Amino acid sequence: MSQENEYVPPKVWKWEKASGGQFANINRPIAGPTHDKALPVGKHPFQLYSLATPNGVKVTIMFEELLARGHKDAEYDAWLIRIGEGEQFGSGFVEVNPNSKIPALMDHGTTPPTRVFESGSILLYLAEKFGEFLPRDHAWRTETLNWLFWQMGSAPYLGGGFGHFYAYAPTKIEYAIDRFAMEAKRQLDVLDRRLAESRYLGGDEYTIADIANWAWYGQLALDRVYDAGEFLQVQEYEHVQRWAREIDARPAVQRGRMVNRTFGPQETQLHERHDASDFENNTQDKR
Repeated sequence: MSQENEYVPPKVWKWEKASGGQFANINRPIAGPTHDKALPVGKHPFQLYSLATPNGVKVTIMFEELLARGHKDAEYDAWLIRIGEGEQFGSGFVEVNPNSKIPALMDHGTTPPTRVFESGSILLYLAEKFGEFLPRDHAWRTETLNWLFWQMGSAPYLGGGFGHFYAYAPTKIEYAIDRFAMEAKRQLDVLDRRLAESRYLGGDEYTIADIANWAWYGQLALDRVYDAGEFLQVQEYEHVQRWAREIDARPAVQRGRMVNRTFGPQETQLHERHDASDFENNTQDKR
C-alpha cells in the first residue's frame, strides 16, 4: 500500500459509517436490544436458542451425545436464531445472553430458571449437570479444561481473524490474511502435536474439549469452514485429520450438525428441533 493511501486512525474513533462486509448490517459498537421480541418456549426444561455455526454446533452435539448415552432428561427444544437478520438483538434473547451471541440456553428445570450463555460455559454446565464428558480424575479433568479454554481463547483468531479477512471482508488485505493464516496454521500444529501423543485432547476419553475444538478445527480440517482447506493445506495435519474423521463418524455428531442449520442440502437442515423424531425425515450430510 502506498504511503499516500495509508489509513491514519483519528485520535477518537467514531461510528460514522457501516463497516462493510457480509455482517455490516448487524455490526454496531453498542450492546442491548434493538427491538422487543419474546423468545418461544417449548415443552422441555432445556430451551436452546442458536444457529449451526461452529459455536452453535458445539451445544447441539453435546445434547445429542447426552441423549445417546441414555440421559432422557437431556431432551431439548432448539429454536433457530437468524443472526444475519438481527434476531439475537431481540429483547428476549438479550435477557438470556446480554452479549447477543449464539448459543444461549435456558434451563427451566431449576428454580428459578438458569440462563447459560457462551458455548464453553454451556458445555461445562451440561457436563457437570449430567456427569458426562468431563473426567472425574483431577489430572484428566484439568487437562480437559485446559483444551476447552484453549479453544475459547484461540478460535477468535481463526474465526474473527482468519475467517473474516479471508472470506467475509469487503476487500482482500494481504497483511491481514497472511497474519491470521499464519496463526490458524500455528493453532492446527498445536493440536496436531497434542493428538500425536493422545487419542483425544483430554486423554483417552472423548470429552467436552473434543466437542468444542472439533466444531471449529475438526470442521476446518474436513474443509467445511471458510472454503479454506486447500489454502491452509489442512491435509498436512495427519493427527488432526485422524481425530476429525473419528469424531465426524459419531451419529450424535451427525445429528448435532443438522440442528438449527439453514445451509447445505435441504435434507441436512433441521431448523428447529423439539423431539428425536424430528430427525426421521432427514438424512445425514456425508460431505
